[in-house]
Amino acid sequence: MRIIFFAGKGGVGKTSVAAATGIKSAEMGQRTVIMSLDIAHSLSDIFDLEKSLLDTGKGVPIKVHKNLWIQELDIQQEIERNWGEIHKYLSVLFKTTGLDEILAEELAILPGMEEVSLLLYINQYVRDKEFDVIILDCAPTGESIRFISIPTTLDWYIKKIFKMEKTIAKFVGPVAKKVYKVPVPGDEYFDAIEYLFERLKGIDQIMVDPAITSVRLIANPEKIVLKETQRAFMYFCLYRMNIDAIIMNRVLPPKIKDSYFEAWQENQRYYMELAEEYFSPIPIFPANLFRSEILGYESLKKLAAQIYGQRNPLERFFDGQPYNLTKEDGVYCLKIKIPFAGKDQVELNKVSDELIVRMGSFKKHLLLPRQVAASKSVKARMEAEYLNVCFEGDDHG
Repeated sequence: MRIIFFAGKGGVGKTSVAAATGIKSAEMGQRTVIMSLDIAHSLSDIFDLEKSLLDTGKGVPIKVHKNLWIQELDIQQEIERNWGEIHKYLSVLFKTTGLDEILAEELAILPGMEEVSLLLYINQYVRDKEFDVIILDCAPTGESIRFISIPTTLDWYIKKIFKMEKTIAKFVGPVAKKVYKVPVPGDEYFDAIEYLFERLKGIDQIMVDPAITSVRLIANPEKIVLKETQRAFMYFCLYRMNIDAIIMNRVLPPKIKDSYFEAWQENQRYYMELAEEYFSPIPIFPANLFRSEILGYESLKKLAAQIYGQRNPLERFFDGQPYNLTKEDGVYCLKIKIPFAGKDQVELNKVSDELIVRMGSFKKHLLLPRQVAASKSVKARMEAEYLNVCFEGDDHG
């Protein structure tokens, strides 16, 4: 089983790259499903299908070619399949506030319902071995981070809050019904949540297992996009997910000689070099800007050939963590592998929310989480081949 996330800033070409990778995987004989994690689904558009998947498939996988399926969720269908009792209770709850019935039902579709439904499908496909490869076309960065944090959040909720809520509802419910008009959730509501959680068990381990799951970040050689890609890189690392490639999309081909594009090409070359500094040792695969819009199977196949060449797209292009961030006793510590470096060879600078590590011609830029960036004191030491950088707040001096 192989699972590959394609993530990045909105508009960089995630759907095209995910679809292209899925095509190459399917043509290698692997049963491949491409799933859209973005509520603004565009998989059916990128494959240039005549009818929307939501019209024809009702949210289930649709076969578009030999060994290749695509899937866009229909939240209304998912409510019926997975959220019946939960949605029913929330609708009743919202109606007690005086909201119109239709509006109450709409508001009862809470943020996260679609993401949890997607996790249920992924877990099911892994368990049932229905597909060999799952390709995930992620939403823009912020929503992708929320998606990968859901298993951890749900685990915390079930262990810390759920049993308490269920017990309170059981003992307080009969009294509350006599005093308040607000409905108290019954056993059906709590049973539905418990059943959902049972079906999600194991998904957290699947997502952080580098033998199964990889993340590939899509970027364009532009300043704002690279900054967003750095942020995504850092957050996926924090969630212990394996990033095995950066795909630099829409690079102007060198054969373009028109003077109109000279400055643009120069800027792109600069940001390509910067990307090498930012993301090393993660490999970067460039993909040229096409003459026309990428639509349909054949043009997606050409994109795949340009990105991967003769390489197997299911290969793990990088194993291991480029760096590791931990927190102990209120102190954040960043561990970076720098082999053959001596203490006197390493230069460290912190500029705003960015840490810059220099060693000879080697330079690495690390975008820090907000809490870490706010630290006033930065201390570093070499331990064998690792550079340990510790960040302390005001209370630590």
